[in-house]
Amino acid sequence: MTTPAAPTAFPGGPQLFRLSPQVAHLNHGSYGAVPLSVTQARLRLLAEADTDPDAFFVAVPDRLAEARGRVAEHLGADPEGISFVTNATEAANLALDALRLGPDDEILVSDHGYGTVVSAAARRARLTTVALDPALPDEDAVRRAVLAAVTPRTVAVLLDQISSPTARVIATPRLLADLADREVTTLVDGAHAPGMLADPLAGRPDFWFGNLHKWGYAPPGSAVLAVSPRYRAQVPAPVPSWEDHRGFPRAAEYRATADYTGWLAAPEGLDLFVRLGPERVRAHNSALAGYGAELLSRIPGLTSLPADDALAMRALRLPPGMARTQDEAAALREEIAARLGCRVLIWPWPGGGGIRICGQIYNVPQEYERLAAGLGSLLAGR
Repeated sequence: MTTPAAPTAFPGGPQLFRLSPQVAHLNHGSYGAVPLSVTQARLRLLAEADTDPDAFFVAVPDRLAEARGRVAEHLGADPEGISFVTNATEAANLALDALRLGPDDEILVSDHGYGTVVSAAARRARLTTVALDPALPDEDAVRRAVLAAVTPRTVAVLLDQISSPTARVIATPRLLADLADREVTTLVDGAHAPGMLADPLAGRPDFWFGNLHKWGYAPPGSAVLAVSPRYRAQVPAPVPSWEDHRGFPRAAEYRATADYTGWLAAPEGLDLFVRLGPERVRAHNSALAGYGAELLSRIPGLTSLPADDALAMRALRLPPGMARTQDEAAALREEIAARLGCRVLIWPWPGGGGIRICGQIYNVPQEYERLAAGLGSLLAGR
């Protein structure tokens, strides 16, 4: 086989982060990584809070509103229709509570859904799970499978915009429009959308939530929940606070004496993304992920899954019998980290799971070559 051409490195990309050069960080999609400039902005906010706590906390609600407005501009959202939250799981719980579901109501989810988000739905209503074969050829096949699973009892549909383990685009604008035509409430888990997609709120679902700390370069614990006007008055505050009378979004994001510095610094990450050039960053990241997937696909037993070339994540199936359970997946993930010095996601699946890799501006082609060179013998020895 002809060796694929390696993409060029992003100039200065690794120097923007504090990541260890001894590790190939090929799993940006799980936890993200914070650029040094964003960390420094957060440290300045912490120093400000330590210097005069009274002044800092009295001003927090208005400063959150200002930061929220900056984030909304980046996302193309209504600043009065989004709220800061800590992560997609918290957002899912707030959104589901806003629906005020009854025990006989039914929510449709997919078997690609993020575990804690699906569990949140299961606590509140009956679940129907649509099985989406990871090898489904395209978005239209996914759309048809989801629509076929909708029944007259389906009150809401909770779907990933980009599935975390398998890097599949699921909640497309076309699918959301079809669900709206059927008067089904739509909740979209956009955990990977901010920074990955040019229009993360495309399709305008009833509820959308996305992490800023993955592809948006924000500090950990930075995410947003976007709510359509129809449901904003029903979104509960996670804790009682002095902002309750203001309603959504202020009541949802204010938690009294808490650490707000990550949220206040979050716009700095998106600003950096814009300065680097969104199209340039996305093109680089997707090219790297594609390069890595091509190298891995040449390892006997690994099979590439259908992918969107615009995404900075790729998934491949492992040989049958590997990573069938969460414990097996975790063990293989840690073995790869220990023996190859590479961080990847291993996802479990009945009969055999898969591997997901990501591309980011701090990555270089040699890291994927390192993974591909060692993974074949590692798998063969298991």
